[in-house]
Amino acid sequence: MLTLKMLRDDPEMVIAKLAKKNFQARPVVEKVLELDARRRSLQTESDALLQQQKQKAAEIGGLMKQGLRDAAEAAKAEVAELKTKSTELLAARDAAEKEMNDTLVLLPNIPCDLVPEGKGAEDNLVVKMGGPEVKLPEGALPHWDLAAKYGIIDFETGVKITGAGFPVYKGKGAKLQRALVNFFLDCNTAAGYLEVEPPVMVNKDSGFGTGQLPDKEGQMYYAPLDDFYMVPTAEVPVTNIFRDVILQEDQFPRKLTAYTPCFRREAGSYGKDVRGLNRLHQFDKVEIVRIEKPEDSYAALDEMVAHVEGLVNKLGLKYRILRLCGGDMSFTSAITYDFELWSAAQGRWLEISSVSNFESYQANRLHLRYKDAEGKMQLAHTLNGSSLALPRVVAALLEDNQTPDGIIIPEILRPYTGFDRID
Repeated sequence: MLTLKMLRDDPEMVIAKLAKKNFQARPVVEKVLELDARRRSLQTESDALLQQQKQKAAEIGGLMKQGLRDAAEAAKAEVAELKTKSTELLAARDAAEKEMNDTLVLLPNIPCDLVPEGKGAEDNLVVKMGGPEVKLPEGALPHWDLAAKYGIIDFETGVKITGAGFPVYKGKGAKLQRALVNFFLDCNTAAGYLEVEPPVMVNKDSGFGTGQLPDKEGQMYYAPLDDFYMVPTAEVPVTNIFRDVILQEDQFPRKLTAYTPCFRREAGSYGKDVRGLNRLHQFDKVEIVRIEKPEDSYAALDEMVAHVEGLVNKLGLKYRILRLCGGDMSFTSAITYDFELWSAAQGRWLEISSVSNFESYQANRLHLRYKDAEGKMQLAHTLNGSSLALPRVVAALLEDNQTPDGIIIPEILRPYTGFDRID
């Protein structure tokens, strides 16, 4: 979340910058500042009462020694009354502080100056395009028909077992999934990321720490008996490794990668965009997470974008990189680059990665800090990116590499699949 200091120092800047995210921040900012002023006023009153209590308590002993019992008893009664008032003030202070924090978390992260203006996806900025042009054979099929033709993904059985959006991968389809996970993890660890295997269920504190809660409850699967949430992305458990952690300057950067299945309700999704692998409720994804000092986080973001681009190039797929406009960014992000693959058979772009810098927004929620060279406590910066999300990568691989004799596996994946084509 945004820091209280930022709102106190320059509320108009916060309001103006959040307008780029199409968020009307003024009522929220003003309420936070009003509650902050009330909290501080109550604290000042409480401190004054505490000082009076100490003074009266010190007088009681002297009055007793002088034998002035009536005066001592009167002083005791005053102390008791001051304690009651103090308790009431502290309760009011705590209530104001809770309401202030509950209001503060309603403010999204401020977009950085590089973020373009815009209301939605149509205003995103294409910063780069790459990869080979795709020439499909006559009678080319979309991936859901290819999956049925070669018996590699069974959508109908997934519906029977669970429901729509939970496919069953079979034979070479299952091996291709495993191959891609291992390939991405190997590339990430070769780039210096430490592989971890986190839980795929998280508690509310973890969901709050990375900003999924209270913003995205409707998109997350929830187990009420245990009060756990299924992870929508490995970003959540991996970043929460650093919750309530104080790092030293020589412990930067921290680079981690993880594979997890991911679970998203995708409420409100419908139409052609959800066919086949385009939008699932359960899917596999490999993630990269970095913890950086503020002065290094944008260089780290550039490195992460270049790394993800390298993965796409190794697979030989046509892609484009977008810098998201303010209106299309997530609640927690300061800047996001999306990667999209060209699905030639569908004639549309498919998002396969988001790479984001959250600056100190998540770190403030996580209480993730470090001691700088002067020994002062500072908030770290957090970043994450998909490297990569599998479903739409598989969709593009199947569609763009189809031939009359089968689907050609990219050469770099063959040591992982053990086969060079699906037929």
